Amino acid sequence: MEDLHHHHLHQQQRSFSVQDSIQSLTSSLSTQSSTVSPAAERLRHILREDDEPTPTLFTEMDTLQHEGGEMEWKESARWVKFEEKVEEGGERWSKPHVSTLSLHSLFELRTCLQTGCILLDLDGYSLPQIVDDMIEKQVQEGLIAPEIREKVSFVLLRKHRHQTKKPIHRSLADIGKPSPSNPSQCRSMNDISVTPSSDQLKNKFMKKIPRDAEASNVLIGEVDFLDKPFVAFVRLAQAATLGGLTEVPVPTRFLFVLLGPSGKTKSYNEIGRAMATLMVDDLFSDVAYKARDREDLIAGIDEFLDEVIVLPPGEWDPKIRIEPPKKLPSAEMRKSVFSLNELGQPNGNAGGGSASAEDEEMPAPHELGEELKFTGRFCGGLWLDIKRKAPWFFSDFYEGFHIQSVSAVLFIYLGCITNAITFGGLLGDATDNYQGVMESFLGTALAGAVFCMFGGQPLIILSSTGPILIFEKLLYEFSINNNIDYMEIRLWIGLHSCLQCLILVATDASYIIKYMTRFTEEGFSSLISFIFISDALKKMMSTFSYYPISPDFKPDLIISYRCDCQLPDQVSPLNSTSPLALENMSDYSMFNFSALDWTQISKKECLRLGGSLVGKSCKYVPDLAMLSFILFFGTYSMTISLKKFKSSRYFPTKCRALIADFAIIISILVFCAVDYGMALDTPKLHVPTQIKPTRPDRGWIVMPMGRNPWWMCLASFVPALLVTILIFMDQQITAVIVNRKENKLKKGCGYHLDLFWVGVLMAVCSFMGLPWYVAATVISIAHIDSLKMESESSAPGEQPQFLGVREQRLTGTLVFVLTGVSVFMAPILQFIPMPVLYGVFLYMGVASLHGIQFWERIKLYLMPAKHQPDFVFLRHVPLRRVHLFTLLQITCLAVLWILKSTVAAIVFPVMILGLMVVRKALDLIFSQHDLAWLDDILPDKDKKKKEDEKKKKKSKTDEHNNSDEECC
Repeated sequence: MEDLHHHHLHQQQRSFSVQDSIQSLTSSLSTQSSTVSPAAERLRHILREDDEPTPTLFTEMDTLQHEGGEMEWKESARWVKFEEKVEEGGERWSKPHVSTLSLHSLFELRTCLQTGCILLDLDGYSLPQIVDDMIEKQVQEGLIAPEIREKVSFVLLRKHRHQTKKPIHRSLADIGKPSPSNPSQCRSMNDISVTPSSDQLKNKFMKKIPRDAEASNVLIGEVDFLDKPFVAFVRLAQAATLGGLTEVPVPTRFLFVLLGPSGKTKSYNEIGRAMATLMVDDLFSDVAYKARDREDLIAGIDEFLDEVIVLPPGEWDPKIRIEPPKKLPSAEMRKSVFSLNELGQPNGNAGGGSASAEDEEMPAPHELGEELKFTGRFCGGLWLDIKRKAPWFFSDFYEGFHIQSVSAVLFIYLGCITNAITFGGLLGDATDNYQGVMESFLGTALAGAVFCMFGGQPLIILSSTGPILIFEKLLYEFSINNNIDYMEIRLWIGLHSCLQCLILVATDASYIIKYMTRFTEEGFSSLISFIFISDALKKMMSTFSYYPISPDFKPDLIISYRCDCQLPDQVSPLNSTSPLALENMSDYSMFNFSALDWTQISKKECLRLGGSLVGKSCKYVPDLAMLSFILFFGTYSMTISLKKFKSSRYFPTKCRALIADFAIIISILVFCAVDYGMALDTPKLHVPTQIKPTRPDRGWIVMPMGRNPWWMCLASFVPALLVTILIFMDQQITAVIVNRKENKLKKGCGYHLDLFWVGVLMAVCSFMGLPWYVAATVISIAHIDSLKMESESSAPGEQPQFLGVREQRLTGTLVFVLTGVSVFMAPILQFIPMPVLYGVFLYMGVASLHGIQFWERIKLYLMPAKHQPDFVFLRHVPLRRVHLFTLLQITCLAVLWILKSTVAAIVFPVMILGLMVVRKALDLIFSQHDLAWLDDILPDKDKKKKEDEKKKKKSKTDEHNNSDEECC
């Protein structure tokens, strides 16, 4: 009865303590609504912005187990970011999940820390010594009786069984032996191992924990010799490895012990889970490391409670495990509320507890960094680019030695040679082979390699573009019609364009890129992506035109479907319309046609000998069209699937990452093998086999004078302006897209240095009669995507974090070196089917649309409001305004597409500048608030906005100070 009375009294005391906690928390919250809560005031002095970051905490919770008169600590749960618990069967870990805590357990934990023993910065190097100091402190404060000192010590020093160890069932050899009646007689006081076991040292879970991590151990148990809870929170002065205490050999910094009377197992476990969850909370762990006394820890719990969201029990099943989010919210927003700068702003957007979930921070102003600041000095921007990039030059090469670079090189290489062959063929048709596939190969290799070696942003890939092709075609037609030497006038246009680019570099003209907002960037990149997709589909459809499928084919009449070679003497050569037949008229006498077996010769031989093909199935080759489509769509869909394999549940993490990195190469090899196995004559990649000009009557050097009038040298300055605008806009917009902050590039940009080398290469290519090259948007984006890095040692349940891009010069340089030597690899490359490469083009076009807000807004037209994703801009801008903004972008894109598809494509670069004018006009249609969420605020508006905010903050501060003076 006396024990029951004490237990009931203790329950009353604890109930009153929880009520007191609620009252004190309520009062602090009411205080915070007017000024700043005492907890926030206290944390402001603890969490300094200039302090070093605290280590990551691995938290393990062990519970005391009783079996057959023996006791041991069994690992029941662990945390790095999310909770993993030992399943009831005890043979496996649960999936990582978000810890769902009861509010009552948090208040009970607060009470435990208020009334328990707190030891901060304890000098401890072994668990027995730490336990002795902990018990001694409890005895001194009168929290436990001296006579139970040994019992508490005995319990706390029991051996720890982790999930990697076997249970404590007695072996067959022990059966029949008497069990000791007193546990203290069978075990020594330091039963826990002094050094980590082999299981701990070999634990593969260490790969999931950062190298500098420290451990926090939570020990929860119930015993029969206590009448009130034994609570202790210990922070060691220096982290120490405490033998077999922790599952992994990580030094321990924190210990939380809760031993209590029997009958409250569930309550103790919930308090332990609450403590463990707090220890892995970014903000509370900082508080735990920097706390000076008990009140600092209580303030940390109060801040945690201030952020807690309660799920009503009638609307949520606590047994449901919440999956970890794909993206963790940043703790910096919570910490910023305690900084000195934000503390005095009651209505600021810093975040913290007082801000609602809808009050996201306004988008950052449109800033492209110091790289585009106008210096006002001759070549000032170029000099700053060189100074910025020079320190990284050597690291740009050795940092490229990684397995991921191999995949990137092969992928971009195939894209580049396919583009070079396609563009070279079109250029040859447009210029009567003055420039062809060979010139395209050599120009791509030369310009690309030089740019990647010395350019400001080596991740950019140079290539030829459609508008350049249109310009070359018009220039050639103009030259032929006016009896002007095409190569010579082209050389002077290239030299003038080079000079104009250098003038733009010297005067820091790249500064105007600051006025290109997301509206212009997304319109341009979307257009180039749609061109890639359209070209891939057109080329695929041309296969169906070349190898048509006959809808009249009937299997029952298959006997009537045949194709015969008709003898040449049955055909009058003079009536033949076949060029091959006319060419071979003189060869008729050389053959004895009667001796030939005309049923056994091939189609090519029949036509070469002057015969003709007669029959219904002579042009019926349906297998090639269908197989080409299978190769095309199979390559695309397999690449998409393998790229997503990184987030799959199958295979280890490294294996998944390797498959995702080599997704494109695997897809190409698989469908090349399918094509080889089918043994059908699908269209293959044709690469030149000799290094010589495509046109026999031209050399590798173009002479500047002699064939055209002298005034042509000066007159070519005018058409060069169009080329310069095209190069400037293509190059700089692509550079902005590549350098956007989402890619987390760390080595800086080089807009002026990029344009400098593009201009120099214009002159070199003009002298050699090679095509002109500029940044290729889609291939550059694909290059970036193939080099993205993610964190390796991610916590269980935490999605790999995007760390940035592998910035180096090696992959781009190797791509273009391989392009140059492709002439010698023709015997191998000729086995690659063109439909496979069309599939790669389609993938690059679709992949480059990923992450473009414009594309996401287009898809909103097809979604009912209740099914639309929770985009941030939809929370702040009415849907009708979002649709209007998107419609205007679609209209601009359609105009650009029409211009590109006609002869007017020569003015395409000027229309890109027109997008900037349209964006300026949007200020008259949309408010600055709407544009801040849907686009970027133009620099002049941004400056005014900052000044207005500054004045507003100043006036609020003055009003706050005046009210304080009146109160005084």
